[in-house]
Amino acid sequence: MSGPAARGSLRRWGVAIVMVIGLGIALAACGNSGGALAQQACAHVQRAMTLLKQSSHQTDPAEAATLKEQATTQLQDALPIAAQAAYRDGQWQALMTTLSEINRVPASTLVTALTAQCQSANNSVFGGQSPPSSIPPPAPLTSSP
Repeated sequence: MSGPAARGSLRRWGVAIVMVIGLGIALAACGNSGGALAQQACAHVQRAMTLLKQSSHQTDPAEAATLKEQATTQLQDALPIAAQAAYRDGQWQALMTTLSEINRVPASTLVTALTAQCQSANNSVFGGQSPPSSIPPPAPLTSSP
């Protein structure tokens, strides 16, 4: 088989292969779930919490201010990541909203809320035990005499 019919068949196969590859890439991009992004944002939050703790133990006011500024920068860096997490999975809206307050309130005010929200992000159900189910287990098999 040669000629225009063969070229048309090859072209259709080529288009089909490109579409399958494109779909695979699109689905792989969706694999970066909101939970994974929330964990990335929380890595910045954890760095900020460490810096805030260091600043509270600092005797030099200039050094304490520098550490607080670095903490604020970490929280600002976490915000766009948390926004992407919230876009992919609505359960991360609270994390994004709390981080968006960093320009209005001191970072130390947000510590409690961010700690709780990041604890939720870092305690993912994946790899852990399944939640309890209300579905009863199957009945045991009985052998007939």
